[in-house]
Amino acid sequence: MHKIYGNNITLTRGDTLIVKIELTKNGEPYTPDDGDLIRFALKHNKLKQDGSDFTDAEPLANITIPNDTLLLEITPGTTKTLAFGNYVYDIEITFADGRVDTFIADAKFTIAPEVH
Repeated sequence: MHKIYGNNITLTRGDTLIVKIELTKNGEPYTPDDGDLIRFALKHNKLKQDGSDFTDAEPLANITIPNDTLLLEITPGTTKTLAFGNYVYDIEITFADGRVDTFIADAKFTIAPEVH
């Protein structure tokens, strides 16, 4: 099961999420050009429950979103081993000319418990 409120996502651990990403440029819908790269990255929330900082050097998940479909697909294996709780994610596009736009930044991603 999943729920999406604005940019905040809740996903039951081990479930599949497929969601269409919408891109705009200068307020208009944008279709990625050849050479553009769209990426989703997931990390721990900035603070542990004890108040200390997480220091994820690399994302826990790093998913390339295909330019032709703009579908973000999170497979069961992506979250199956992660602890229940709150994480953060961002989605960015690196344009073919090297410019980068993080169009969803520091959004909440919750991994909800599964029952079995």
